[in-house]
Amino acid sequence: MKLKIVAFGIAKEIMDGKTHELELEASTIGELKKYLCEEYGDFQKLNSLAFAVNEEYQDGTYVLSENDEVVLIPPVAGG
Repeated sequence: MKLKIVAFGIAKEIMDGKTHELELEASTIGELKKYLCEEYGDFQKLNSLAFAVNEEYQDGTYVLSENDEVVLIPPVAGG
């Protein structure tokens, strides 16, 4: 299935860019996260990584659909 990945913060640096089109067999957010950790090992170093699909936060059990926009939201530090 084709997914549009939008990365922010450190996730954007890990993936070397903000937007990516991925063709994956992943069917859930959990499977997508596993793929990202295998493909981009630095994701394993993050304390947390939230996912929003089509502008709504989702957990690892959420089932993805063709052409979903998945936003990667890494931990945020502020001052």
